[in-house]
Amino acid sequence: MDKQIKICILTSVHPPFDGRVFHKEAKTLVKAGYDVVLIAQHNKTEVVDSVKIIPLPKPRNRFERMTRVVWKLFRLALKEKADIYHFHDPELIPMGIILKLFHKRVIYDVHELVYFQIECKSWLKSQIIKRLIQQIYFLFEKLSTKSIDQFILAENGYERYFIQKYKNFKRYTIIRNFPILELIKNIKPLTINKQKPIIIYAGGLTKIRGIKEIIQSMEFIGEKAELWLLGKWESEEFKKECESLKGWRFTKYLGLKPLEEVYTYMKVADIGISILYPVKNYVTSLPVKAFEYMACSLPMVMSNFPYWEEIFGECALFANPYDPKEIAETIMKLLSEEDLRRKIGKKGRELIQNEYSWEREQKKLLDFYNKVIEK
Repeated sequence: MDKQIKICILTSVHPPFDGRVFHKEAKTLVKAGYDVVLIAQHNKTEVVDSVKIIPLPKPRNRFERMTRVVWKLFRLALKEKADIYHFHDPELIPMGIILKLFHKRVIYDVHELVYFQIECKSWLKSQIIKRLIQQIYFLFEKLSTKSIDQFILAENGYERYFIQKYKNFKRYTIIRNFPILELIKNIKPLTINKQKPIIIYAGGLTKIRGIKEIIQSMEFIGEKAELWLLGKWESEEFKKECESLKGWRFTKYLGLKPLEEVYTYMKVADIGISILYPVKNYVTSLPVKAFEYMACSLPMVMSNFPYWEEIFGECALFANPYDPKEIAETIMKLLSEEDLRRKIGKKGRELIQNEYSWEREQKKLLDFYNKVIEK
C-alpha cells in the first residue's frame, strides 16, 4: 500500500493478548503492512509483535468500566488519529457512533449476540430490569446498524439474527474465531507425570457454561479420572458453590492462563469438554474452545444441541447438559474405548487442518479491510 494505513483496535473488556483481538486480528493486520495500535486494559505502554499497546486503567467494578474507562478509551482513541477504528465490545457502541460524528471509519466486531446474552446475566436479578436493558441495548444496536461503516460477525449464526432483526443489514462479513494452527503446532505439551486420564475445560467458569454439572459428573467418575479447569470464575460466590460439590475432590483449578500456556495443558489431556446450557446465545454458536480441543487432537464431550451434533458429530460424543450422570457416562464411554478416542481425536485434527483454521480464515479479514479502505 502507498500510504501505511493506521488501525486503532479498541476493547474495554478483553485482555490485551486476547486470542481473537491480538493473536488473530491485530497480528494478521500488522503482517499485512498496517500500522496497528491496540487500546486495552494493561499495565504499561509497550510494543509486542509490532502491535503498539496503549494501557487502560483496570476498573474497580462493572459500572466504572462502562463509564470512566470507556471515556478514557474514547479520548485515547481520538488522539491516535487513526484511519480505521475497530472495536470489540457492545458497551462501546455509543462511542463508535460518536466516532462516526468525527467522520471516522468504524468497524464493530460482534463476538456475542448480546440481546440474548442479557437474559442470562446472573448479576441482573430482576426480569423487569433485564427486559429494560434489552430494549435499551436494542435501540443502540439498531442505531449502530444505520451509522457504523461495517460489521464483523464471529459466527455464521449471527447473520440470521441481524438480518431478521434489522432490515437491509448488508454491511458485514463473517470471520469465524478458529484456532491458529501454526501456533498450536509449535507448542510443546506440559511436562508432568500423569497418574490418570485428564478431562479439560478451558474458558469462562460460569453457570450457563455448565461448570457445575461438569464438576458434579466427576462424583460418578471418581478416581478413574481428573478434571482440570482453566479460566476465570464469574464470581467468588459461584466458585465457592462449585468447591462445595462432591465432585470437587476430583477437580483441579489451575487458574487463568495465557493462550499459549493453555495449549500446553490441552496437549496432555485426554478429553476436552464443552457443556453449555441450551440458551439462545449458545445453541447455534461455534465455541472456539471446541476447535482448540480439535487442534490438539482431543476427542470431546459436548452438549447435545442439534446444531453441534451436525457440526461436531465426527469428533465428539454428546450429552444432556443438565444431567451430570449422563455427562459422566459419556465421558466414561470415551475413557473405556481407546480406539474411539483416537479415531475421533484424529478426525477433529483433520477438520482443523482442512477447514477450521485461522490460516484459512485470515484471508477474509484482509479482503474485508481492503474493501473498507477502497470505500
